[in-house]
Amino acid sequence: MANKIPRVSVREQEPAIRATNFEEVCYGYNSEEAQLEASRCLNCKNPRCVAACPVNINIPAFINKIAEGDYAAASAIIAEDSSLPSICGRVCPQENQCEGSCILGIKSEPVAIGKLERFVGDWSLENECKGCVSVTANGHKVAVIGSGPSGLACASDLAKMGYDVTVFEALHKLGGVLVYGIPEFRLPKEKIVAREIDNLRKLGVKFETDVVVGRTITIDNLMDKEGFDAVFIGSGAGLPRFMGIDGENLNGVVSANEFLTRANLMRAFDNEYDTPIYVGKKVVVVGGGNVAMDAVRTAKRLGAESIIVYRRSEAELPARREEVHHAKEEGIEFRMLTNPTAILGDEKGWVKGLRCVEMELGEPDESGRRSPIEKQGSDFEVECDVVIMALGTSPNPLLKRTTKGLETNRRGCIIATEEGATTRKGVFAGGDAVTGAATVILAMGAGRKAAKAIDEYIKSK
Repeated sequence: MANKIPRVSVREQEPAIRATNFEEVCYGYNSEEAQLEASRCLNCKNPRCVAACPVNINIPAFINKIAEGDYAAASAIIAEDSSLPSICGRVCPQENQCEGSCILGIKSEPVAIGKLERFVGDWSLENECKGCVSVTANGHKVAVIGSGPSGLACASDLAKMGYDVTVFEALHKLGGVLVYGIPEFRLPKEKIVAREIDNLRKLGVKFETDVVVGRTITIDNLMDKEGFDAVFIGSGAGLPRFMGIDGENLNGVVSANEFLTRANLMRAFDNEYDTPIYVGKKVVVVGGGNVAMDAVRTAKRLGAESIIVYRRSEAELPARREEVHHAKEEGIEFRMLTNPTAILGDEKGWVKGLRCVEMELGEPDESGRRSPIEKQGSDFEVECDVVIMALGTSPNPLLKRTTKGLETNRRGCIIATEEGATTRKGVFAGGDAVTGAATVILAMGAGRKAAKAIDEYIKSK
């Protein structure tokens, strides 16, 4: 029986070795391993995994083709719904989505859907299997703001529909959070991200970098003077949050966004680059999400003793289980039920420590997680040279201030319908700019929904 086959383990770098380099942690499946893992799929008549996928990939169909050894067919099936399989296979939280809904997971281990998607995506890149469709231009122009996952997904679908799509990116490199936010050891930039984007170029998508929409050009100008029929905002959420405690303006306190941008986009980890990045001897990262794991594991690789401080217990950690597991293997220290109350500095204005208090869990809050409550009289100090705040991010308010009729909520997120329509006619939005910081695959799903809505909007004009 297929479900009696044990899940095929994925080969990885040894923890002691990978904690000193920025090479990819997971090696992924080879052909033999992929086919064996694919043979575990039950090909359910009503596949729950498909419903749990934000972009609704036909998962049983592509897995069946892997089992048959027909990787080109598997690639074509995925390409119908996803333009970034190598990326999604690496960074999506499959355990909470497709794999979390796999029938096999009830009594055994679910099919390794993410690792199989990665295998197909990588095979496609290596074999230049583009999965492209024949495109007939329809004469309409659409602007996409931001080259992150929501923007790329929206641009891909619109290009396949025949639209003349131009993506405007504020930074000098394309990819958004895929490039500046996710470390090289989880997502190789040149090997994977750049090549996935190049496939969109082959679809006809145009890219313009170093364009800050709201400064270099406005949405109003794009629509009123540049002839764009619609605009999609996929600008993400890059404005970091801080705690508002004493000492946050000391030297050595940085947001995870700044820290990871220096390390990833500006390649501060590479000795051949001149980008400065300071970690001292001991780094404390405040937070428990995926960004916190990325920051603390990066600091470890840069040579610092690295600690996670999180105010809830391990059961409430929002980070992926795989990332927590890898961090522990690499020697990251986790101090749970701990909350900072002040950052301590020396006479020269540099961080010398973190004052914390112990916490205990009370009743669940709106998120369903138990609320942390401070234990009176439990204050203690942690010595450190650097404090990295990984507390989430908000959208940049620039677009609202420079676009007529574009409304945001109290958190600064753009107000949009489920299909992406904003309060400004012809302007659509999706991903982190609407929801706040979330996952790559959810952003892609929002981009795809918006592409469909844009198509319907333009055709109805």
